[in-house]
Amino acid sequence: MVLLILLLFTVTSDGQAQRVHGLKKDDSCVCEVNSTVWSFPVVKYETVLQQVHTCEGSLNSLAEQVGIPDLVNMKAVKEKLRYLKNNVESCKSIPKDFRGMCGLITNISDPVTTKLSPYGKSYISGSWGKQAQMENEDQKYSYWVQPLANSHIWGNTLRVYQNYEDFMASTNHKDFTFAPSYTHPNAIEGPSAVLYGKALYYNCFRSADVCRYDLETNEVKRVTLPGTGVGFNNKFPYCYYDCRLNSDVDVEADETGLWALYATLGNHGNLVISWLVWDGETKTLNVTQTWETRLFKKAVSNAFMVCGVMYATRYVNEYQEEVFYAFDTATGKEDNSLAIPLEKVAKAVASLSYNPTNKQIYMYNDGYLLAYQAHF
Repeated sequence: MVLLILLLFTVTSDGQAQRVHGLKKDDSCVCEVNSTVWSFPVVKYETVLQQVHTCEGSLNSLAEQVGIPDLVNMKAVKEKLRYLKNNVESCKSIPKDFRGMCGLITNISDPVTTKLSPYGKSYISGSWGKQAQMENEDQKYSYWVQPLANSHIWGNTLRVYQNYEDFMASTNHKDFTFAPSYTHPNAIEGPSAVLYGKALYYNCFRSADVCRYDLETNEVKRVTLPGTGVGFNNKFPYCYYDCRLNSDVDVEADETGLWALYATLGNHGNLVISWLVWDGETKTLNVTQTWETRLFKKAVSNAFMVCGVMYATRYVNEYQEEVFYAFDTATGKEDNSLAIPLEKVAKAVASLSYNPTNKQIYMYNDGYLLAYQAHF
C-alpha cells in the first residue's frame, strides 16, 4: 500500500496549517483526522471582531474630526470592514462543505396551493405557512394563518389547523390571542411571523424586538436586534414597487433555525441578517451571529431564508415576482445574477417564507395564500 501525503489546510491552536498523512485504499485516499483539529478558533475570531468594531469606531470619529471625506476614502474602508466582519461571522459557523447545505435554488414551481385567506380578501396583509421546526412531531402537520387586522399593520391573533385538509376546508381550527390589544407591547407589527415548533416568532409592536409567543404557556419573551439604528415602525420596509407598511423586521426559518432580516442606519439601510436561538433551559431568546449585506432593503419586495442563504425578490409585473439576489451566510458571498420567476395572483406581496420540512415557499399575496415547491 502506497503512502500518500494529503495536504489538508486545517488550523491548529497556533494558527498554522497542518499536514495529515493518508493511505491509498481502493483507489481512494483515506486519512484519519483528529476531530479537535477541525474546531474553529472562535475566541480568536471574537478578538478580531472586537478589533474591527474598535477600528470602525475610530474611523467614524476621524471622519467627523477631519470633515473632508476626500482625504480618506471612508466608503472603501467601511466596505472592507463590512467584508471582514462577515468573514468573522461565517468562520464561526461550520463551512458549507461540512454541514451539507443544499446549494442554491435553481427553480420554483407554479403555485401548488392557492387559497383565499379564511379571514377574507379584505385582510390583505399577514403571514401563513406550515409549522417549520423539522424535529417537532406534535405539530408536524400544523398549518397556520396570522392576519394583520388593524390598518393592515398590527395584529394579536393566530389561527392554527392540525393538518392540511382542515386548513383547506377552513375547519377544526384553534385561535390564540397573544396580546390583549393591537397596541399592546406584545402585539405583532408587520407581516413578519413564523410558527416554529410550539411558538410564534414575530416583530413586537413598535420596537426593534423579536417576540416569541409560547402556544402552551401563553408567555411572551423577546430579544432586541443588534445594530446601530435598527429600522422599525416603517423606517425600512420592503418596497421596490410599492412599500408594504411596517415590514421592517422579517422573521424566517430554515434548516439551520430562526433568522431575523432587517436594516439599520449603521449599514446604510442595507439588509442585515441575524441568527436567532431559543435557549429552552434559561427560557431566553438570543441573537448569536449577524451579517451585513450590501442590498438596500427598500429596493427589495421581500426576502426569505433557505439553508442559511438569504434570497431577495423584486417586482416584475402584477402577476410575477423574481428572485434576483442571494447571500450565503456560510461564506459571506453574494450572488446578484439570479433570475428565478415566482408567479402570483395579485400585485402586492405581504410576506414570503420557506419551510424546511417540505421545501415549500409560502406567500401572503393580497389576501390570497399561495405555496410553491423549491427545487435545488
